[in-house]
Amino acid sequence: MLDKKVAELLNDQINKELYSAYLYLDFSIYYQEEGLDGFANWYLIQAKEERDHAMLFLEYMQNNGEHITFEQINKPDKECTSLKDPLEFALEHERYITSLINTIYGAAHEVKDYRTMQFLDWFVKEQGEEEKNAEDMVKKFELFGIDPKSLYMLDSEMASRTYTAPSLTL
Repeated sequence: MLDKKVAELLNDQINKELYSAYLYLDFSIYYQEEGLDGFANWYLIQAKEERDHAMLFLEYMQNNGEHITFEQINKPDKECTSLKDPLEFALEHERYITSLINTIYGAAHEVKDYRTMQFLDWFVKEQGEEEKNAEDMVKKFELFGIDPKSLYMLDSEMASRTYTAPSLTL
């Protein structure tokens, strides 16, 4: 059995990851409606990754005999009024998710739950990648997004992203 606080935080993270999937689906729809299929593809894949993250937390909880409680998943609360908005919102959101992972890690460390800490190591690394990707997208958009030809090329680059399931073994 997991420590009660650690289990609560892990359970909450399942719901946060599912919200992340909703948020990125919302961004994908926004870009699709704006005619930027590549950006839409990027966020559709990002939504799939967030769903996968939720499932990894769920499986970890189940493997440790914990009961999972689903909460209501809130509607995405970000209003996109410019093409850059989803990129900035995503960076802000990834930083928030990193803070949540760090909180769980800290709680596991307090109770010397090394197995949970080892499980979370993958997410710590993943969040570093997520933040870097989000930062890079903001930077690229700031450099190239205002020029229509460059925006087209950036959109084409985003279209080349493919989905890869996580390789974490529980």
